[in-house]
Order: sequence, then C-alpha cells, then structure tokens
Amino acid sequence: MAAPRSAKFIALVCAGVVLTMTGAAFAAVPLYRMFCQVTGFNGTTMKADKPSDVVLDRTVNIRFDTNVRGLPMVFKAEQVTQRVRIGETGIAYFDVTNTSDKPILARASYNVVPEQTGAYFQKLQCFCFDDQTIGAGETMQFPMQYFIAPEMVDDAETRGVNEITLSYTFYPVSDDNGAANQNAVRSGTGAG
Repeated sequence: MAAPRSAKFIALVCAGVVLTMTGAAFAAVPLYRMFCQVTGFNGTTMKADKPSDVVLDRTVNIRFDTNVRGLPMVFKAEQVTQRVRIGETGIAYFDVTNTSDKPILARASYNVVPEQTGAYFQKLQCFCFDDQTIGAGETMQFPMQYFIAPEMVDDAETRGVNEITLSYTFYPVSDDNGAANQNAVRSGTGAG
C-alpha cells in the first residue's frame, strides 16, 4: 500500500515543478528587463530623474542606429551622430513613417555598445517601451533626451571609450485584446 502514496507524492512534486518552471518562464523576460534597466547590464541604458550637475571638458561621439523588425515603416534618426561633452544634456530626434495604408501598433527597445557604457548612458526622456500607434501614411517625431554620466571616466572598463552607439529597434505588438498587429509583415523596411 505504500506504492500508491509514493506515486501520488511524486506526481504532486512533478506538477509543482512544472507550475514553478512555467511561472518562471513567463516572469523571466520582465524580470531580466528590469534587472538590465537597474544595473545597465547588457548595454541597457539607465533612466535619470534629473540632468547631471557636472559637465566635463571631455567629449564622446554618440551614434544612433535604427532598425525595424517586421513592420512596413521607415525609422531613422534626424542626426546619425552627435558629439557631446560628458555630463552635458543632449537631445536626439527620431522620425518614424508608416508606409502602409493601415495604422501600426509598435514599440521600440534599445541597447548601447560598448555594453559597459550602458550604466553611464542616462536617459531623461525616451519613447522606448511605450506602445506607439502610427496612423496610415503618418510620420511621427520622437525625442530622446540623455547625458553620459561623468562617472564613466573613472571606470577602468569605460574610461577610454570615445564612441557609444545607441541602437533602437521598432517591432510589432499586440493590441489590448491580445490580437496580433494586423499590419505586421514578414520583412519590414527601415533605415539601419
């Protein structure tokens, strides 16, 4: 009679493991994104509440890279590069054009290269991770305000960095009802 009790116990443990692993799989992406945003890991930029109080004489070249994944749209930076002093507030503008005859629901994500600079690339204003609805044939402009934290020059891994690339990618998202973006296509176009 001990065998049935043992089998039930094993079945409950297995079910618990499956439920735990399923929950961990669903939580992994938001938890990883939050971890990266807090630590700057994997080239993720940081969010700042206020501009830097310190501006150094040293400059760094900021490159802006734009990409589109699976959408009929053109996405480009108005300036491909900007030279800013470390600690100085910069602002970049990005234009997005829906080249289709239907509205698009999209979201942008980003990262920086070299990855070690992610903790020092501070955004004051950004359009990333917010759903954007772009009307048929519409062009929208999105600003991004940022600065490079002066502490970067004291970090042994970043003190010699003279160029940072900020890369944005727009991709399709589902609407509030969970329906896939009807305007997503297999291969989108965009400046990159």
